[in-house]
Amino acid sequence: MKTILILLTAVFLLSACSPTVGSEKWCQQLKEKAKEEWSANEAVEFTRNCIIRSGDAKKQY
Repeated sequence: MKTILILLTAVFLLSACSPTVGSEKWCQQLKEKAKEEWSANEAVEFTRNCIIRSGDAKKQY
């Protein structure tokens, strides 16, 4: 039981260190990561959140 509690605590602490998908920090991390290491999901989310969103910010309505 103690081992499970330690494992769950470690997983919780490590998962808290990663930035939220789509955030500016997340976009910056992916820009620094080699494109060959991106997953398909990362590529889709990067396009949605980092390229299209930044393009929308430039539009004036």
